[in-house]
Amino acid sequence: MLKRTALFSAHQKLGAKLIDFGGWEMPVQYTSIIDEHLAVRNAAGIFDISHMGEVTVSGAAAAEFLNQLLTNDIKKLTPGLGQYTLMCNERGTVIDDLYAYRLCGDVYFLIINASRVEADVVWMKSQWEKFPRRSELTLTDASHNYAAVAVQGPRVKDFINDVIPGASISAMRVARVTDLKKNEIGGFKFENHSVLVSRTGYTGEDGFEIVGSDESIRHLWDKLLTVGAPFGLKPAGLGARDTLRTEVCYPLYGHELDEETTPIEAGVGFFVSLDKGEFNGRAVLAEQKASLRSEASARQANGVKKKCVAFKMTDKSAPPRPHYKIFSGEKEIGEVVSGTQSPSLNLGIGMGYVPPEFAKPDTKLEIEIRGKRFAAVVVKKPIYKKR
Repeated sequence: MLKRTALFSAHQKLGAKLIDFGGWEMPVQYTSIIDEHLAVRNAAGIFDISHMGEVTVSGAAAAEFLNQLLTNDIKKLTPGLGQYTLMCNERGTVIDDLYAYRLCGDVYFLIINASRVEADVVWMKSQWEKFPRRSELTLTDASHNYAAVAVQGPRVKDFINDVIPGASISAMRVARVTDLKKNEIGGFKFENHSVLVSRTGYTGEDGFEIVGSDESIRHLWDKLLTVGAPFGLKPAGLGARDTLRTEVCYPLYGHELDEETTPIEAGVGFFVSLDKGEFNGRAVLAEQKASLRSEASARQANGVKKKCVAFKMTDKSAPPRPHYKIFSGEKEIGEVVSGTQSPSLNLGIGMGYVPPEFAKPDTKLEIEIRGKRFAAVVVKKPIYKKR
C-alpha cells in the first residue's frame, strides 16, 4: 500500500499524474515536465515535499553527536542557520545526504530523503547506542508530525510575504520571510499555525521550503496557488524537480549517491570537514582527498577510483538515461546515473561515473542510447548557469 501525503486530494483535483516514488504516491507532473520546469526557471513552481523525513536531535551533547554522525561541521551553525551535509558509514560511503538546521540552543532539525527515512533512523539509533554521552541527548523521528511544500523560482520573493506575513517568532529573527538569507530558517505564524520556513533553493533557483502540520500545509498550498497565480506560480511534480536539479548538478540519493560511493567521488567533498575531529568514515575520506592531489596516492587502496562528471550530448540523440553505458573509444568506462533532455538548454545532459583520468572538462565520451553510441563531452558543473 503506497503512502499518501496530506496534499494527495489536492493533487487529484489538479489532475496530476501520480506514480510510486519511494513508497509514496506522488505527482510526477500536472501539465508537462517542460512546462513546469520552465515555470520554476522563469517564474515560480510549488512542489509537495511532504514525503521527506524529519528528525530532531536535542540536548547538551547534540552537537558533539551530530559532528561524529555527519561530514560537515555542525558547530559552524548559529541558531537559525542550516547546512548541507552527508551521513556516512565507517567505509566513508553515503547513507544519506541531508540538511541540518540549528533551531535554537541545543535543538537541531534534520531534513532527510524520503526513500531513506527508515534506514537513516535505524543507523542514527545504532550510533546513539554507542555514543558515550547518549543520556545527554534525545533523538526523535518526527516525520509523521510534518508535511512540507517548496516554492521555487525568481518570482517567489514577490508574493511569499503576502502569504506568510509578519516577523519570525523563532530560530532566525527577521522582519519578514524574504529577509531570510540562503540556508537560514525561521519560525513564522501562518493563520493559526506555526510553520518553519527555510531558504535553500534546491532547484538552482531562489526558493523557500515550508514545514508544518498537515492542516497548515493544506491551507498553505491553496493560499500559495491563489496568491502566486498572477506571478506565474504553477504546481510542479517530481519530473520537473529531477530535470531542474540535473541541470545544476545537484546529487540525488540513489543516483549520484549511495552506499557504494563516497562524497569525494560524488564531487561534494566541500561538505566534508576533515579538520573538525573524528567522524564516521573520516580516515577513508581524508585519504581520498589526498589522492586527488597526488597521482601516486590515487593508486592506494582508498584512493578515488571513480568521479562523478557532468556531460552534454554533442550528437542529436534521444535523451541519456540512468544506467546507460559510457564509452571512451571501444572501452566501456562507466555508467550514467542521471540523464534527461534539458528543457532550459534543449539538449541531452547528464551525470555519470568514470575513472578519474576521464573526468577533465572537454574530455570526449560516447553514451550508448538504445544500442547505438552518441557523442558527448564532459563539462564543468553546473551544466546550466543563470544568465
